[in-house]
Amino acid sequence: MAHRPIRIAVLYFAHETVSFLPNDTTLDDFIYEGSPASGEALLAHDPRSYMGGFVKVAREHDGVELVGIDSPLFPRTGTGSGWITEDAYETFVGRMIEGLRAQGPFDGVYLALHGAMAVRGVMRPEADLARRVRAAVGQGAFIVGTFDPHGNEDEEFLRHADMAFTVKYFPHYDSHLQGERAARMLVRAIRGDYAPATVTQRVPIISATVLQWTGASPWMDLVQRALTWEAREPDLYVNFFFGFPFADVPDVGMTFQVMTNGKPELARKAADDMALAAWRRREALLGSTKVHVIPEGVRLAKEAMAQGATPIVLADHSDRSGSATWLLKEIIAQDLPDTLIATIADARASDALEANGVKAGDPFDREVGGLADESAGAPVRIQGTVMNVVEGRGQRWVVVRFGRNNVLVLSRFLVQVTEPDPLRALGLDLTRFKAFAIKSRVHFRRGFDDSGFAKTILLVEPEQPFLGTVRLEGLPYRNVDLKKFYPYGDPQFP
Repeated sequence: MAHRPIRIAVLYFAHETVSFLPNDTTLDDFIYEGSPASGEALLAHDPRSYMGGFVKVAREHDGVELVGIDSPLFPRTGTGSGWITEDAYETFVGRMIEGLRAQGPFDGVYLALHGAMAVRGVMRPEADLARRVRAAVGQGAFIVGTFDPHGNEDEEFLRHADMAFTVKYFPHYDSHLQGERAARMLVRAIRGDYAPATVTQRVPIISATVLQWTGASPWMDLVQRALTWEAREPDLYVNFFFGFPFADVPDVGMTFQVMTNGKPELARKAADDMALAAWRRREALLGSTKVHVIPEGVRLAKEAMAQGATPIVLADHSDRSGSATWLLKEIIAQDLPDTLIATIADARASDALEANGVKAGDPFDREVGGLADESAGAPVRIQGTVMNVVEGRGQRWVVVRFGRNNVLVLSRFLVQVTEPDPLRALGLDLTRFKAFAIKSRVHFRRGFDDSGFAKTILLVEPEQPFLGTVRLEGLPYRNVDLKKFYPYGDPQFP
C-alpha cells in the first residue's frame, strides 16, 4: 500500500542539570567539535541510544524523510554543571525554531530530550520548547519526545506535544527501544492509525537517584508492573519518571504518564494503578539500597581484598561536580592499595599541566580536586609519576601512578565511568587493580555489576549531608517544598 510522503523534523536538546552547583552551563559548553549538529550528523549522533532507535525505525517506513535541525549536543561538562544560562537556551531554541520555519512544512517533529534540564528563568524548559515548536509547525503536525527516567515532568509537556516515551530501566538499557517506539508511533499518528490520549499522574515521592536502581525490588517491581500493563493492553504505553531531585524546579518528583489509542478512561485507570502501587511501596522504595559513609566503605573494601573478593567497585554516587576528594583522601588515609581512582575532575590542574607540556614519565607533585563547592572538600596532594596523557571525548586525561600501586586519572570535567573499556583506552591493564573508585550513581552497574566484572560493590558517600547525598534535606531548595513530599513531610495521597 502506497503512502503519501512524510517529513519529520528531528531536534536534540538534553541536559541533566544539577542546579545547586555554582558553575552555570553556558553557551560555550555546548559548542565543541561536532556540536551543534544538523542534518545527517545529528541523525547519526548516539546510534545506540534514543536517536539511533528513532532513525532506524523511521527509515524502515517508505516515504519518510528525516530533517536534522541544527541542535546542540550534550554539553562537554556532562552533568557536572549547574543552571543553563538564558543566553544558551534562547540561542539554541531560536536557531531550532528558525530552522523549523525555514525548512518546513513538517508532518511531525521528534524531540530528543532528557527531562531534567533546568534553565534560568524557564522553569519547565522541555514544555517551553514543545510550546514553541508547536507554534512553529502548527496544530496539524504531531510532536513526540523521548525522555530519561530522571526527568522532572508534569502535564505541561503533553499540553503542547502529543506523545512521550521514557526509558524504564536504570541503568538505561532501553533507550534505543524507546527511540524505536517514538518513531513507530509518530508515523502511525501521522497516518491516522493512532490517536494519542494521555493522562499524567504525579506522586508525592522524592528520592535520590542512587536509590532508584531497577535491578532489584521494589523499583524492579514497578517497572514490571508497567510492562505488564503494556503487554495486556495493546497500544498502551506507560512512562515512569523517577524524578531528579538535584534540579531545584517545581515539577520535581515522581510522575507517571499513560498513553492509549483514543481511550482516556483506560489511560486514567492504568495511571492511577501505577501511582497507587508506588505509594504503597514508598517506604521500601527509599530503603532498598545500602549506602555506606566513605570511611566505612573503604574499610569494607580492605576486608574484601583480604578475603579475595575482588575486583571491588567503590562507587561515590554523591559527587556531582566530579571534583570531590573525600574518597581519594580516605583511600590514602587507610592505605588502600592496588586501587584505580577514575576520575578526579580539576580544570585548573588540567590547564596548568597542558600549559607545561605534560607527558608520560614526568614527575607529578600537586594538589588536585576539591574547592568546586563545599561538597567537593579540600584538594589532596598527590606525588607520583605521569604514566600516560590521552586526548579524547572532548578533554585531556592525565594518568598518574602513586602510592602502593595506585593510579589516579585526572580529567577536566566530571566523568561517570560506567564500563571498564574506557579505562583500558587510557593504556591501563585492569588486571593490576583490586579496587576501582569511580564517580557514578547506578550507571556503573552496566559494565561493572551486570556484566559480572566486580565481585564486591560498595556505594559510598561523605558523612555530611552534602549536595548529591541521599539526605536531600541538606539542599537549599528555593522552588521545592520538601514537606510536600514523602519522606520529608506527611503528604496525603491519593
